[in-house]
Parts: sequence; structure tokens; C-alpha cells
Amino acid sequence: MARTRVNGVDLFYEIKGEGEPLVLVHGSWTDHHSWHAVLPHLTRAHRVLVYDRRGHSRSERPPGQGTRAQDEDDLAALVEMLGAPVHVAASSFGGSVALGLAARRPELLRSLAVHEPPLTAVVAGDPELDRLMRQAQAPIDAVMAQVRAGDSEAGARRFVEEVVFGPGAWDGMPDPARRTFVTNAPTAADEQGDPDWNTVDLARLAGYAGPAMLSKGTDSPQWFGAIVDRLARVIPGAQARTLRGEGHVPHLTAPQRYADNLLAFLASTSSAPSP
Repeated sequence: MARTRVNGVDLFYEIKGEGEPLVLVHGSWTDHHSWHAVLPHLTRAHRVLVYDRRGHSRSERPPGQGTRAQDEDDLAALVEMLGAPVHVAASSFGGSVALGLAARRPELLRSLAVHEPPLTAVVAGDPELDRLMRQAQAPIDAVMAQVRAGDSEAGARRFVEEVVFGPGAWDGMPDPARRTFVTNAPTAADEQGDPDWNTVDLARLAGYAGPAMLSKGTDSPQWFGAIVDRLARVIPGAQARTLRGEGHVPHLTAPQRYADNLLAFLASTSSAPSP
């Protein structure tokens, strides 16, 4: 366990394993613990860095409105600390962070693997997708309003039961998991306060020429698949993979399968030239 100060913020991180460096970037509401089920598989072949993004759990939460660009700068600093270029694998909002960094500083990445980034703006304009995304956003907006009003626990419970897992799920969660959701609720609300939270510069992202794998689950909402397909058309040579029977967090629901899929992709990049 260690801490480092980057971009004016103290970040918590851990490094385990040996081999080519790999950084894992978690999504919203959670922290580095979300990767623990896949770490034993990944650390057999890689030196893996996991961390709490700014505002999450053991990392510092600075005052004021944050931006995803700050998360991208933090990731860049960790990559440089580990020794660029490195492999980066990311989930959900963490995937948005990784893609944003790939657009801005592609030279830092040895490869990029992202599962279902919520970059809804890149598929805006499709009437059916717009309708579905508006429907999904309504309960999320209600959650965020509750959190911004100061009731993080009620907002976290509502998010778990109305957005993610369903009625009764909150009471069935282990206490540490509930505490993590409550602790990180203000940062989840802050992320959605950034006007650029759901978009990425596609023209600059097209300049990322390194290996890339974008994945989606068949059990996830339709727009995630549309986002992955759109990004796969933008990134030269990107692989788009479909995980049958999986949803938004396969590293939690099917860690062995997720790790095997990621390791196979990383192994396929070993002979490729760095971007």
C-alpha cells in the first residue's frame, strides 16, 4: 500500500506482481477493491497497479467541481511513475478516463482495454437510443439530487436498488461494500456535474494507433453496445468483443472469464510495436 501526490491530490495505490506494467482504472461509486477478484490472475504475468481515483475511498477528495480531465491527468502521472508506456484496462467511467487519456496522450499507452464506457454523447441523435438513455438517466438524476442534498446513504441505497441491482439488494450487500458506496456517492455526483463527463474527442481518439480492445455484455443496456461499436469504428484496428451472458461489471461477476479475456488480448500485443 502506498500514496503519491500528483496534480495536487494524494492518491492511494497498490502494485503487485511482475511483468509488463498494467494499470487498472475503476468505475464510479467503487474503488480499487473492485479489481481484487481478477488480480490473482493478472499478477501472474503483469506488474499491476490499482488505485483509488481522486475523490474515492482512500484518495483525497479536493473541494469544488472536478472534471474527468483531472482524472486523466492523474492516470497519466501514475503511468509515468510506473514507466510509460503501459497497458491500461478500465471499466465503466474508468473506461471513459482511459479513452480520454488515449485521445490526449496516446504515447503513454502500450495497449488499451475498456469495458462499456458511459460515453452516451457519442451515440446521441439516434431517436430510440436517446429515448432509452433518457429513461435510464431519470432515476440516476433523482439519486444525484439526493446525494447533492446531503443524504449520501439514501442516494447510495436508491442507486443500488433502482439503477443497478434491484429491490432488496442494499440490505443484502456486505457492510464494507455499502460503506464504499456511501463514501464515494459525492464523487459520483460530482462526476456527473462535469459538462464533459459523457463525451470524448473522437477526432483525437482516432489518433490512438496502439492495440485496443473494447468489450460489451449481452445483458447490459442497449446503448452500451452502441457506444462500444461507435468507438471501435473510430479507433484504428480496435477489437470489439461481446461477452455473452455478462453485464456491466464482468470483472466482478465473472472474474476468471474477464481475466482470461484480458490476458489473451495483452499477450497478443506483446510482439506489436509500441505506439
